[in-house]
Amino acid sequence: MYQSPAHFIAICSDSIGETAEAVVQAALRQFELKGAEIKRYMNVREEDEIVQLMNEVSARNGVVAYTLVQPELREVIREEAVRLNVRAVDIMGPMVQAIADTFNDYPKRMPGLLHRLDEGYFRRVEAMEFAVQYDDGKDVGAILKADVILLGVSRISKTPLSMFLAHKGYKTVNYPVVPELSTPSQLKEVSPGKIFGLTMDARHLLKIRTERLKVMGLPNEVQYTALERIEEELQYAHNLFQQLNCPVIDVTDKAIEETAGLIIQSLSQEGSMPSI
Repeated sequence: MYQSPAHFIAICSDSIGETAEAVVQAALRQFELKGAEIKRYMNVREEDEIVQLMNEVSARNGVVAYTLVQPELREVIREEAVRLNVRAVDIMGPMVQAIADTFNDYPKRMPGLLHRLDEGYFRRVEAMEFAVQYDDGKDVGAILKADVILLGVSRISKTPLSMFLAHKGYKTVNYPVVPELSTPSQLKEVSPGKIFGLTMDARHLLKIRTERLKVMGLPNEVQYTALERIEEELQYAHNLFQQLNCPVIDVTDKAIEETAGLIIQSLSQEGSMPSI
């Protein structure tokens, strides 16, 4: 017999609720709660909708996180929270008010602006298509068209990092570094600050490659997962990075988001190459 999860969190939004859910998911990672359910109430425009969802939250002893830009709707959800003794968290309201107060400006109060099909949206789409088309060194000519060039040995997370940067609007190309392959001459023509070398602890990379072979159903006794070979590849890559005078990021214990953040920060500093 089906039982509702013990921990219920409602997302109330006048758009799609992505921002609020991202905050909730980040907060949940700090706990070991089992059976948590997140339910989105999207495109909320009427007071009756808020009353209905707040009644459900109350009945299930849950909590609600909301992103509503209309003051009257925020007031309704606050009143219902008091009436029903439900914890309600305003994700965006305090930040909007802080910006308005600090810079003496007024918010547009238009739902869904984050996901509007503007110039930034189409730039991100173009960057995603670029990353897919030129993934893993498919065309070295793309190096001169890219905003970011990632270099690294096999299984060092070049592709997911490329996709994440593309989602941020950066046309990214990644190229595999292999001792037996010649280095693309185009790398020498790239403007300073666009190339980033990725490295990793050899034993950590060994584990990743070993797991990869298991997934593919291949034996582990190959050069690809030999520690000596991996160390040789990493040293070759390090020498290449020195020749190119590019920043080197050790991704051993870094999430994709953290590595991307370092790259974006470096790019924003107009070609400077801080130690990262």
